[in-house]
Amino acid sequence: MKKVIIVALSVVFLQQGFAQIKVDRSKKPAAGPAPVISIKDPVIFLLPNGMTVLVVEDHKLPKISASLSIDAGSVFEGKKAGLLDLMGQMLGEGTTTMTKDKFDAAVDIMGAEVSLYSSGGSVSALTRYFEKAFNLMADGLKNPSFPSASFDKLKSQTITGLKAGEKNAPAIAERVNHALSYGKKTANGEFTTEETVKGLTLEDVKEAYKNFITPSRSYLTFIGDITPAVAKMLAESAFAKWTGKKLILPVIPQVANPAKTEIDFVNVPTAVQGEINIGNLVNNPMNGKDYHAVLIANQVLGGGADGKLLLNLREKHAFTYDSRSSIGSGRFQSLFNATAAVRNDKVDSATAEIFREILNMRDGKISAEELNIAKAKYNGYFALGMEDPSRTARFATNILINNLPKDFYKTFLQKINSVTLTDVKSVSEKYFSENNSRIVIVGNGEKIVPKLMRLGYPIKKYDRYADPIMEKPVDTKVGQTAKTTNNISVYEIVEAYLKAIGGKEEIAKINSISSVISLDMMGRSFEGVNKKMNPNKEITEIKMGKTTVMKSVFDGGKGFMEQMGQKKEMTEQEIKTSRDEKGVIPQLYYIGDATYKTEYLGVGKINDEETYRVKIIMPSGKLSVQEYAVKTGLLLKEETTTKDGDTDVIESAEYKDYKKTGNILLPYEITRNTAGQELTFKYVSIKLNEDVTEADFK
Repeated sequence: MKKVIIVALSVVFLQQGFAQIKVDRSKKPAAGPAPVISIKDPVIFLLPNGMTVLVVEDHKLPKISASLSIDAGSVFEGKKAGLLDLMGQMLGEGTTTMTKDKFDAAVDIMGAEVSLYSSGGSVSALTRYFEKAFNLMADGLKNPSFPSASFDKLKSQTITGLKAGEKNAPAIAERVNHALSYGKKTANGEFTTEETVKGLTLEDVKEAYKNFITPSRSYLTFIGDITPAVAKMLAESAFAKWTGKKLILPVIPQVANPAKTEIDFVNVPTAVQGEINIGNLVNNPMNGKDYHAVLIANQVLGGGADGKLLLNLREKHAFTYDSRSSIGSGRFQSLFNATAAVRNDKVDSATAEIFREILNMRDGKISAEELNIAKAKYNGYFALGMEDPSRTARFATNILINNLPKDFYKTFLQKINSVTLTDVKSVSEKYFSENNSRIVIVGNGEKIVPKLMRLGYPIKKYDRYADPIMEKPVDTKVGQTAKTTNNISVYEIVEAYLKAIGGKEEIAKINSISSVISLDMMGRSFEGVNKKMNPNKEITEIKMGKTTVMKSVFDGGKGFMEQMGQKKEMTEQEIKTSRDEKGVIPQLYYIGDATYKTEYLGVGKINDEETYRVKIIMPSGKLSVQEYAVKTGLLLKEETTTKDGDTDVIESAEYKDYKKTGNILLPYEITRNTAGQELTFKYVSIKLNEDVTEADFK
């Protein structure tokens, strides 16, 4: 009874003590100190044939694993792409002394695991069965039988698998991204196709085996309940007399990034999401001075739930479930990639936001909290990984292959935790490209491409195998012969437009335009007026009956917006934007005025009508992507992007029903879409050089 009372009192006192502790649950707990890592060096020795043997003792469990890795580097297969993978599969189809069935049964009866592949093999078994299992792996590597029936079966299965993935958007995106980044005729850019597999023969497999399965440049690693002496005995017994071709690590030429950031689009009409890959090639050797800072920078950008990409695209905008980034490292050129799978109607917005976060990294917009979270995660991952003995063995192999200092992993966390905000900004500028990126997008072209134009990057189209899709020749202007898209210029497009609506001489006579407007919205009818006067004065007033519901006025120097009686003066940025149009027909000033920056973006299509796409960067910095009909020269659509703080404000306008007013053709219907709200303005009447005075803009 006394014991029960003491326990009860203890609980009461504990509860009172805890009640006095105030916990701020709105803040994340601070990260603890970096764990102290103790790494035992493996025992290393060489066999006469050049094989390197590493032994990591761990006697906690009666189990041993071994792996043989052949460091052949990246191999270019060309017309035989897929050969090495097929050869690796054939290694598991039996040996000269044992059929596949007997081999598999021998492995299963011990409860072991044996795998064979084009770059070596691995084995895992209880200590008492390990020697037998190890010798089975060695037999599979040294004495494959390569039965023709198995070859035919595996070849057929490979082709079936390739056909099944033909419309898989993520697979297409990865394939095209690598092919365009590295080049299709390189080891890192080539890919397996049905055609290359169909051309493979059993003799090709045997030849590949002779060339690449060899003790040269091989690393045999033992891990677990084994001593160096026993490991040496097993290695010498199984492999000391094994010979093979001497491997030379291939020299891979460097590949250049795009001269200018571009969009590479692949149309998959059945795709319900757009796959986005944004990135560039990098050189990030593990023994480089930037290596640890690059790891942290990538972690901050897109390393997980706390990464900038996920917090933006998922938490802030709900564009996608996941968005991450990765960056390669090692002896060869590798890729930095930021990725997301986004519903088709948000691909353009998601692409813009990914670039925004990349630019934030380059501009050093990184908080101390973000940096500390990234470091804490690396500390945790590294410490947790050390519970796996195989990590120590992989560390030792990495040190040998990458020519790293012996203490590389012992000082790993020390170097990670010494990374500063300045370091992260510096490597972001160096490794995360702004002007030389490749944006690979795979998805439904009809839904995605029109919106991509507002980003202002050149759009190149490719098929699912990274071959360019050539646009068919089109007419540059009415009455002219066909030209390819490469032969047209912004000057010609704008000149064709000005000619189509009446000619520059007639346009120059226009000093003002006065319009009467009508529109229907939410079941109600509205009327209004729009007046413009050179160079950039404008007033729009919309009424319901006699009540003014909206009015905007700009007199060339200042302006205001009035809505339901509430008046708001124009901001400095709004004034700059209003000054962009230097005349009532602004196209008259696009060519020859250095304050406008123009670029031809390629061919587009609106409602089955081919268009030329033109990018205009206005004096204020506003981006306008305009589409002009190839046949008529008329402006059909415009999409503008302006900044409101850190937010992009996107507005589109479609121009229809061109009619002659005086000697000029003007659209009598304009449909505007802002933030998903669509309004169609119909022009009841338009007058040139009438009913407009300076007093209208007061």
